Amino acid sequence: MTDVRDAPVAARTRADEAPSASEPWFEGGPARTAAEVLDLLRRYREAEAAMRARARSSMRMNETDLRALRHLLRAQRHDDLVRQRDLAEALDISSASVTALVDRLERSGHVERRPHPSDRRSVVLVPTADTDREVRETLGDLHARMAAVAEDLTPEQLAAVGRFLSGMVDAVRSTGADERA
Repeated sequence: MTDVRDAPVAARTRADEAPSASEPWFEGGPARTAAEVLDLLRRYREAEAAMRARARSSMRMNETDLRALRHLLRAQRHDDLVRQRDLAEALDISSASVTALVDRLERSGHVERRPHPSDRRSVVLVPTADTDREVRETLGDLHARMAAVAEDLTPEQLAAVGRFLSGMVDAVRSTGADERA
């Protein structure tokens, strides 16, 4: 009988996806092949997508709403002012879509429109204190667990993971059309 671990990752079936505890990379050891690293990355992306779906569901929001709140909360932590056009640009959505988004977030009590401190014609978007608390309650433990995993790495491991993930970002951003141009 052939051991599933000897089969190429692409040849594994859905039932075979969960690694056994005897696989070296499952218990924190190194992956044996590039294919296994890519498989782990795929599994991470699936787990992250499922986590985001749970967060959206618990907060009763869609993906764009949640992205908008993360952007506004990050801007607030850095004392940056965000206007609707800034949010539209950050989310890559139209001005009509961002207006509907902000209206929805304002009605749900997640965002407030306030006068811009130096431009009387402009309005800034500010997440409410309840929004910050809700996001922290929903995602805070998860972020702490993820940070603990990263903090457990040596400087050399962090550098290697950083190179890998930066390379993956570049690979995903690049398209055949970009390379042909």
